Amino acid sequence: MTAAIILVPILAGIATFFVKDGRCRNMVLVATAAVHFLLSLLSLFSGASPILGGILHLDETGHLFLCTMSLLFLVSSVYAAAYMSEEHEAHKESVGDGVYIADSHGRLFSASLLIFCGTMSLVCAAGHLGVLWVGIEATTFASAPLVYYYRTRRSLEATWKYVMICSVGIGFSLIGNLLVMVSFSGAADGSLFISDLKGAAGAADSQMLMVAFVFFLVGYGTKTGLAPMHTWLPAAHGESPAFVSSLLSGALLNCAFLGIFRIHGICWDAGIGSFSGGLMIFIGLLSVGAAAFFMVAQKDYKRMLAYSSVEHMGIAMLGAGLGGVAVIAAMLHVINHSLTKGMLFLTSGNILSAFGTRRAGEVSGLSRVAPETGLLWFCGLLAICGTPPSGLFISEFLIMKEMFSGGRFLSASLLLVFLFLIFGVMARAGIEMFFGPSPEGKSSWRESKGRILPSLFLLLLTVLLGLYLPEGLLDFLRKISGGFQP
Repeated sequence: MTAAIILVPILAGIATFFVKDGRCRNMVLVATAAVHFLLSLLSLFSGASPILGGILHLDETGHLFLCTMSLLFLVSSVYAAAYMSEEHEAHKESVGDGVYIADSHGRLFSASLLIFCGTMSLVCAAGHLGVLWVGIEATTFASAPLVYYYRTRRSLEATWKYVMICSVGIGFSLIGNLLVMVSFSGAADGSLFISDLKGAAGAADSQMLMVAFVFFLVGYGTKTGLAPMHTWLPAAHGESPAFVSSLLSGALLNCAFLGIFRIHGICWDAGIGSFSGGLMIFIGLLSVGAAAFFMVAQKDYKRMLAYSSVEHMGIAMLGAGLGGVAVIAAMLHVINHSLTKGMLFLTSGNILSAFGTRRAGEVSGLSRVAPETGLLWFCGLLAICGTPPSGLFISEFLIMKEMFSGGRFLSASLLLVFLFLIFGVMARAGIEMFFGPSPEGKSSWRESKGRILPSLFLLLLTVLLGLYLPEGLLDFLRKISGGFQP
């Protein structure tokens, strides 16, 4: 089952490269995404035994990230099929400072999209730090052609920045792997199997493991979009098509976050959880602060969403570093951020199609030009700020509660200030874009169901998680947090 979850999208991607008909490629994309989600659910409910000697092992944490990614990939694929079908009818789409010829690289794009899903699945299923490293690096190269979708000068620059910065980061992580081997040389005989490392953590060289964690935090933190290593993220998210931005923010960042979380678990078992957790809290708070600072002056609504991703990954990192109940909150935050941010990026694609600009100041009167899109956008911005009944409100409240109960008053106060500042920025953007006057002579934009229903589904899901947490999900999260009790 685990092997199929990884291989099905990769093999489908290779096959799709040889399919010339665009409609056929879209059908393969959606069908493969549906099969992948079904396999992920079957694996979740039936359990997945380790294979290849434990190299691939879907535990509770892996299942959580896999199912979240697979669901978002399925919803984004439905949107992508509708988007590309509409764009292909026009054949040429003028975007920014260049012109995109719809069928010029459609086969490479569709293939890369499916292979991207396979590489993210590999990260979720990795039971070996070396395989985890390979999977995270593979996601970079699989997703690079997706960032270059429009083939403009700006998208080329964003792609180059994305590949270069993330590759430097992954180099730091490689050094981290080598240092882990050294720190466990007398305990686990240099093994990089996560189960072996956790079992022998008590006998590891703690000082060397601390150094290793720093390298991992910088390396995988780059891919997670944590400040100050986040500089690739606004450009890549801003220049990508909406459904790619949805996956980059809601799925790719989670994969790198999972890498840090795995290493933090090993450090916790080795008795240095206060060190690794302390660094995670610091860099998480720094990320939220940096996001708030850059969002104040941000005029591009897609880049605004990108900086919001820096904020929310920082909050999740902070919660994971606190330990205990905050780990449950961090996992909930990861899920709800994926759903809400995925929904917002998909909706931003509709706004771009309706107005032809990414500048928030040039978008006004959404309630009349594209009322369904506008309502989704306004509600989504409120949800991403943690406004009740968004699921993000629950996770942020729990993290804040743990910070105050743990005596971290200064950190909690700073976090509150940053969150209020971000709320003000995003609420203002939502109000002006939705309620403002329509541009003179601007006609209504046709809102197809294929580009509205995916966003609506994700919004309803995060609201549902804000109103009710299924007992099964809560038990699942308790198992994940069980290894991080003080």
